[in-house]
Amino acid sequence: MNPLTIAFGLVTGLSLGLTGGGGAIFAVPLLVYGSGLHTRQATIVSIIAVGATAFVGFLMRWRKNQVEIRPGFAFAATGMLTAPLGDMLGDMLPDALVMTLFGGLMLVVSARMWRSARKPADAFVPLEEGPGCGPSCPHDPEGRLRVTSRCARLLGLIGMGVGLLTGLFGIGGGFVIVPALVLLAHMDLKNAVGTSLLVITLVSLSAVAGVVVSGDEFPRQAAGLFLSGSLLGMFAGTAAARRIGGPHLQKGFAIAILGVAVWVIAKNALSI
Repeated sequence: MNPLTIAFGLVTGLSLGLTGGGGAIFAVPLLVYGSGLHTRQATIVSIIAVGATAFVGFLMRWRKNQVEIRPGFAFAATGMLTAPLGDMLGDMLPDALVMTLFGGLMLVVSARMWRSARKPADAFVPLEEGPGCGPSCPHDPEGRLRVTSRCARLLGLIGMGVGLLTGLFGIGGGFVIVPALVLLAHMDLKNAVGTSLLVITLVSLSAVAGVVVSGDEFPRQAAGLFLSGSLLGMFAGTAAARRIGGPHLQKGFAIAILGVAVWVIAKNALSI
């Protein structure tokens, strides 16, 4: 087994801890082109690492009262159903096509991270209040979120997409979940991040369960090494993030993701 796997996990966890989202997008390319894993093996290892890392982050946020459980479960419910479908779809598609689509997703993440860095104060602007245009997930007078039928439908639809992305590409989907919770539910950004970690944990767990049920083989030693590095990197990145300026850091990661995306697409597009 490639001893660099733990270093690749460290890089992934470090980027996740520094940026707060989007860092896990590095996992699959590093595992495929650095550790020599097949695309599906890399995806499974990434799902395990992302889910376990998100669980640790969720516990840390939960202790600080920065998680809203009910909307988190409402969001995760449909994602848990579609995550195994994403894994099945990945088994059916050629590796070159999966990696090309993954490169396209990296372009989207890079663009969103760059825009967020340019306007950190208003990167996610909640919907305006008013007749017919208020938050889809309103709050009661005490500030508790009310998961209405409309709220549950919207969160469920987005959750389905997140589940497919998790199963197919091995990513957490935090770059979709966080803005959705802020925009639809007027959720505080810290609570949105904490709730997002709960969603990622549950959806990743469902994806891993799908892998176990289907009997897919994956390199357990590589998963252990990568997860160890990822957890260490996350703690180091979280500590470093308190001392390093956010916007410039996010722009740097956006450029790095863009570079990897272009390389992945160029390497695989002609092989489809």
